[in-house]
Amino acid sequence: MELIDNHTHLNDEPFRGKEEFYLEKARSLGVTKMICAGQDPEFNDRAIDLAQRFDNVYAMVAYCPDVAKDFDQAAEDKLIEQLQMPKVVALGEAGLDYYWDESPRDKQREVFRRQIEIAHDLKMPIDIHTRDAFDDCYKILKESNLEYGAILHNFNGGVNWLNKFLDLNVYFSYSGVVSFTKAVEVHESAQAIPMDRLMIETDAPYLTPKPYRGRQNEPGYVRYVAEAIAKLRDISLEEVANATYENTVRVYDLK
Repeated sequence: MELIDNHTHLNDEPFRGKEEFYLEKARSLGVTKMICAGQDPEFNDRAIDLAQRFDNVYAMVAYCPDVAKDFDQAAEDKLIEQLQMPKVVALGEAGLDYYWDESPRDKQREVFRRQIEIAHDLKMPIDIHTRDAFDDCYKILKESNLEYGAILHNFNGGVNWLNKFLDLNVYFSYSGVVSFTKAVEVHESAQAIPMDRLMIETDAPYLTPKPYRGRQNEPGYVRYVAEAIAKLRDISLEEVANATYENTVRVYDLK
């Protein structure tokens, strides 16, 4: 049995200088691959560096909504250059965040649309952050060419949103939230999602799943996300692991 954490922040401060320790812990839990998410110039550089250092780490790079206000032609040129580097497998995380509103919403939408275009031009999937912005996210994706796939990272929507996005070439990545007792809508969508659209992630160091909720998250804990989904669907852990592994390898074209 092998698991993939398809969205983690091994490039974040809590892991600096301790990456090998956390990679080994992940292996002990059956996590054999992970994708390190970029979000701004510094995190993009760190993600690429980790992908170059470790065989089982891949990278994605992007401008997230918080820094959309800083996205200009120079930033776009650098992003396109990085997306073509070895072991960079997606554009991400990009999208919309109307909770923090760190960038003007019209700028967020503009930069999100442009990054979808860039991903398509480079024949890559796009990993999407959306918070309090499902309406605009859906509208933009419906108007976009998603030939190479899109992943809704940390999907926290219910069945209604699941069904709407299923009409597009979208995959759904569940985080530790799916293990939370009160996350009823997330439980329902995790039960309803077709297995060939399902992915799992940690978003570490955030959103730690049970039984470690309240502590720092880490990539190996994606196993507990898989266990929570298996319990909700009344299937084996191996079934969840196999489906999410195959989906992630296919969508990101992992070698």
